Amino acid sequence: MNKKQKILLVEDDKTLSKNLRDYLIQESFDVDTVFDGYSAIQAISKKSYDAIILDLDLPIKNGWEVCKEIRENQDTSPILMLTAFDDFDDKIQGFEMGADDYITKPFFMKEVVARLKAILKRSSSKSKTIEKEIWVHDLHIDLEKKQVKRNNILIELTQREYNLLLKLAQAKGNFVSKNEINKEIWGGSLDEHNNTIEVYINFLRKKIDKPFSTNLLRTKIGFGYYLSENEHTK
Repeated sequence: MNKKQKILLVEDDKTLSKNLRDYLIQESFDVDTVFDGYSAIQAISKKSYDAIILDLDLPIKNGWEVCKEIRENQDTSPILMLTAFDDFDDKIQGFEMGADDYITKPFFMKEVVARLKAILKRSSSKSKTIEKEIWVHDLHIDLEKKQVKRNNILIELTQREYNLLLKLAQAKGNFVSKNEINKEIWGGSLDEHNNTIEVYINFLRKKIDKPFSTNLLRTKIGFGYYLSENEHTK
């Protein structure tokens, strides 16, 4: 028998929380529920979860604060954010804090489960990575510690930035298309007119390239992005 995956559900609407919890249990998840941000942090400090479903508009500590604190504590559990707001800037802020995906209320229970399974699958595939480290010129990625350094200087990245950088580094200098990035890092949730990927590429450039003399993160129009100390000429 497969071990049930443990989910922490953080939602202050108790009716919605109960309905979502019941549905997740029906889908064979093991679910704990809390109703405010402070209780979420307390629960996570006492128990390890396979994933966290986190409402944005919470009492005591809001979802952004909780997400940020989770990542600052080096907890890499995938986070699915729930929100009543469909504002692009809110979503970007959530991603910057380390959220893995975002779903807007009202939603279908099936969609929550589908997105939850997607981030769990991505998380599982990353944990099975055989490599322990990747080097690109003087950029070092420690896969066990999830730590990035360049020229031996520690670079602080959000979870989403780290996932994007890792995807590019694992390509070994080959092009990675926007479509590939969308599928693997955002679960295919971005439409073709969305500029979220470009925004995150710029976030990475400011952190891994701007302070240093050699650029590594490069773009080739029509092909995609790649990491290399040398620019592709063909």
